[in-house]
Amino acid sequence: MRIACLVAAALLCCASVAHAQDYPSRPITILVGVAPGGVTDLATRAYANAVSKNTGWKVVVENRTGAGGAVAATAVQNAAPDGYTLLTVVGAQLASIPAMQNPPPFDPIRGFKPVALTFRLAQLLAVPADSPANTLSELLALAKKKDGGLSFGTPGAGSPAHLLGAKIALATGTPMQYVHYRGGPPMMADLITGRIDFGLMSYIAAKPQIDDKKLKGLIIDAEARIAQIPDVPTLIEAGLAKERVANWFGIAAPAGTPDAIVKTLHAEFARASHDPDVIKQLSASGAQAATSTPEEMAQLVSDEVASMGPLIKALGLRKD
Repeated sequence: MRIACLVAAALLCCASVAHAQDYPSRPITILVGVAPGGVTDLATRAYANAVSKNTGWKVVVENRTGAGGAVAATAVQNAAPDGYTLLTVVGAQLASIPAMQNPPPFDPIRGFKPVALTFRLAQLLAVPADSPANTLSELLALAKKKDGGLSFGTPGAGSPAHLLGAKIALATGTPMQYVHYRGGPPMMADLITGRIDFGLMSYIAAKPQIDDKKLKGLIIDAEARIAQIPDVPTLIEAGLAKERVANWFGIAAPAGTPDAIVKTLHAEFARASHDPDVIKQLSASGAQAATSTPEEMAQLVSDEVASMGPLIKALGLRKD
């Protein structure tokens, strides 16, 4: 019986290797859980084009919107684990969506096999140009003088911006009133006119308003300061590194995808992260190219899931 089991295992291994050697024999589809035109979509297409250019493979991007990204994630989790259906992972949402729903629509750890990080998108905390606050410390101090605390505009409850602002509030004991909008543009409009005290957004979204002196950037959630706004410090510099929300994006395959296929995919997406065209396109969108091993990305997912549950509970966002 032991010999029979060993033979069966060897045959299965050989079949997996043979499958990987033939991979890919048809188009690879990357599902994106947001509508076309945004940073996530454009960055994914830049990677798909680079991988296609470098390998001759056909890599296509499909926008599968709905439920804040849950529709795309669930579809990939349930797809055949053959390397032909991949997901653009949004770090914060991969952890927050399951934490907010019971039962969760997908399993962020057991449902996927990480391939590699692709890029990071920094979030900028901005205030109206006429705000008396010129630093994060000054802004937080205003909350103690204002009835009800600061009004914080978010593009939606449970969004990465909302979660980051909440983490800062909880860590610093700052009273806040959360004002949730249906997306970034209406929030931006109220921020510019001073109807809310501050908001969080991607740097590229805030840049035109900063250039026109309609907004001031106070702090940014990034690995290092951004060259275009060198005077704006990072959360790390402010001693709030533990309050950061995952601002990384990556590629994941369904759980059970053969290691050999994941290795092949990892090599090409890591290669694309160093492609000058990809770096240029990401930079134009306010993003920074990134890469990692599958194991490093898996650890990032695990860390974010561990920290997200208590935060979602504290904010009362879980839907039972």
